[in-house]
Amino acid sequence: MAHLFNRNVLLGVTGGIAAYKSAELIRQLQERGARVRVIMTGAAQEFITPLTLQALSGNPVHTDLLDAEAEQGMGHIELARWADLLVVAPATADLLARLVAGRADDLLTTVALATPSPILLAPAMNQQMWRDPATSRNVATLLERGMKMIGPAEGLQACGDIGPGRMEEPATIAEAAEALFESGILSGKRVLITAGPTREALDPVRYISNHSSGKMGYALARAAAEAGARTILVSGPVRLDTPEHVERVAVNSAQEMLEACMARLTDCDIFIGCAAVADYRPAEWQSEKIKKSDQEMTLRLVRNPDIVASVAAAEPRPFTVGFAAETNNVIEHAREKLLRKRLDMIIANDVSDERIGFNSDFNAATVLWPEGEQALPQASKENLARQIIALVAGQLPVVN
Repeated sequence: MAHLFNRNVLLGVTGGIAAYKSAELIRQLQERGARVRVIMTGAAQEFITPLTLQALSGNPVHTDLLDAEAEQGMGHIELARWADLLVVAPATADLLARLVAGRADDLLTTVALATPSPILLAPAMNQQMWRDPATSRNVATLLERGMKMIGPAEGLQACGDIGPGRMEEPATIAEAAEALFESGILSGKRVLITAGPTREALDPVRYISNHSSGKMGYALARAAAEAGARTILVSGPVRLDTPEHVERVAVNSAQEMLEACMARLTDCDIFIGCAAVADYRPAEWQSEKIKKSDQEMTLRLVRNPDIVASVAAAEPRPFTVGFAAETNNVIEHAREKLLRKRLDMIIANDVSDERIGFNSDFNAATVLWPEGEQALPQASKENLARQIIALVAGQLPVVN
């Protein structure tokens, strides 16, 4: 399954006549479901205006490394974290050379250094420049570093020469961008994910809950489906659309979530407990609204079932992944929970950091398993979810 649905694609446009094709490339990326933002170099603006690309992308075009307004909102580090993919089209000979040198003297090269996401280059230059040994060495170096390249194509060039150096057509570049996300690492697997908060009713009007938005769990469900898994999402009440190719089961309380999960456990290879399940529920539910009377009211609470521990204790059990939302000693608490609940993997994150976690579109985490751990730096929840799914796939037991 390859598509760009809900992907954040950052398009870098450099100074070449092929920059006029960037307008069509934006449309091709958007038709495949991508959200597109644009960075233009100074030279690119000599060939096509920022206003044109702003109108097509629906977002402000970023041009300056030291733009005070941009730094207040979406600065170069924020852009680097936002992107799931950086596409540079056209990528001039100068841009290739500056990437090889690790230059960071404009916004585009700085973002290229700062982003943890894949980089796809679409070269465009005169045929002799493309054949020059310096360019060949630069291309080889960038490929060795893991960057991807599409093209160039051969044909008549703006200067009148004929040969390799034409930028590939926008549709071809967009298809190459799609192909970067076709992993299939969970093909044939059945994944069950919980997400969102639970609501524990006090009476017909009031309930106990928490601030979970469900964004991380929904991002994981989307990433699992993109990786080829048959994915079921057991979700508490949230204001999010169901990801494409995902079956959603709506629940309210922790008990309802447990029952929904256990009923589907025999048809499950991987379980990811991402929901923020309420630890306690009222001991008694009042069938009528509780009236305001005294200055104080005492509630008696009882423990809710531990869903992820129940799944981990089941026989047979799926590969079980839990979450540890902590405010202090994050790694220590997560490692203890991993061992105590006999989990295969746990994702630890610091919910005291207001920049990430609940209600934010960004997150950072450390993934732990019995033999190791890996820190995942701050990124969009969509990006982070794909990294987590890749780690889960890498830890699955090998079946002969």
